[in-house]
Amino acid sequence: MCYSDLKVDEVKLAVIVGVREGCQTMKLWSILQPPSAQCQEIHLTAIIRHGTRYPTSKNVKKMQKLYDMVLHNASGKASWLREIQTQWTMWYTEDMDGRLVQKGVNDHKHLAVRLSKLFPSLVSEEKLRGGFIKFITSSKHRCVNSTLSFKAGLTELWAITDKEFDHAVNDALMRFFDRCARFVQEVDKNPSALSEVDQFKQGPEMRRVTEKIADRLTVPYNLITDDMTAAAFDLCAYEFAIKAVNSPWCQLFDEDDAKVVDYASDLREFWTRGYGYDINRKSSCILFHDVFNRLNEAANESQSGQQVTEAVTVQVGHADTLLPLLTLLGFFKDSEALTSKNFATQAQRSFRTSHMLPYAANLVLVLYDCGGGDLRLQPLLNEKPVTFPGLNNQQASMPRYQDVRDHYRELLQGCDFETECQLFKSPA
Repeated sequence: MCYSDLKVDEVKLAVIVGVREGCQTMKLWSILQPPSAQCQEIHLTAIIRHGTRYPTSKNVKKMQKLYDMVLHNASGKASWLREIQTQWTMWYTEDMDGRLVQKGVNDHKHLAVRLSKLFPSLVSEEKLRGGFIKFITSSKHRCVNSTLSFKAGLTELWAITDKEFDHAVNDALMRFFDRCARFVQEVDKNPSALSEVDQFKQGPEMRRVTEKIADRLTVPYNLITDDMTAAAFDLCAYEFAIKAVNSPWCQLFDEDDAKVVDYASDLREFWTRGYGYDINRKSSCILFHDVFNRLNEAANESQSGQQVTEAVTVQVGHADTLLPLLTLLGFFKDSEALTSKNFATQAQRSFRTSHMLPYAANLVLVLYDCGGGDLRLQPLLNEKPVTFPGLNNQQASMPRYQDVRDHYRELLQGCDFETECQLFKSPA
């Protein structure tokens, strides 16, 4: 389902809720012309978020509390409320716990097919059968199943039934955030790291949202907790993502409310995975170096006349894998930090996780050899050409690989995962 299939008022909320249906257009393919006819794509790395999933068990518990409260305490004659109380059933269960849904399977199958159309010389049956396409995944079931779905997209496209293709589980790369001790202690397990988020939750914008929800349900204000507000928003979002329906739960919000809840979500991501603390981005150093080491290897093989041994690398992880890396590379950086006090002035912010990190979000880096030592690197984000932040010349959409390396020189020469992530740095 694409937004053009929805009513306008549903679109507004669906867009703000941030559940992207991944509507792709053929037009994009015509944009992706190589820099010149003699340029040949030699390597592609794709770092991809898992597909659409069920809520986690923690989310489901919060949803259940909200549902019970609405069943037993809410009153009113609105048709949507009657629908929740008499027709809607709590079909989410704790054992779903973030598992991939059928739509998530299709997210990755379809992405695989689209990438094969965009880059037919790399994402090809010949390369797959020859062992030139590598798959790496996080150990989480939703990532493993997304990887299997991506592979199935290709094997079904080419009707391959006589061979299976391996994948490697690598949490050091795809779940680096769990293994970065400094990040875990200073941010992930540190309640004070979320002080801006907590202040925003106690602030006038969020208070108004919870009061409006209470009014719509005709319940006392103190019955609506922060968790319930988040659970209502999740119920609206998941129904739309999984079933493509405009859930009665969406009636608890208007567009202004949705913007506030969306900002609260972005604020949390900003401080826990984004620009809020330096260790957030530095935790991804290991993945950053992995990507550039592979690009270097492909560049060296190509320039010495050899076949590139790893033509395509598909790496499947989480939003928490992609966001620190995008931050490290400098994408979506606003002039001001997101704080509890500047909701009103951040309406046009770049840092908007619903746009950046939909299900199956992907950062694709394509290396071209244009002959005579001229290597180019094209970045795509969610299948759209982007420019590396800070590379703003006329060749920015397809910069020289050396220019990209020069731009990130400090990170390439430093950004050591072990050093950045140790809790107590030894004196120099």
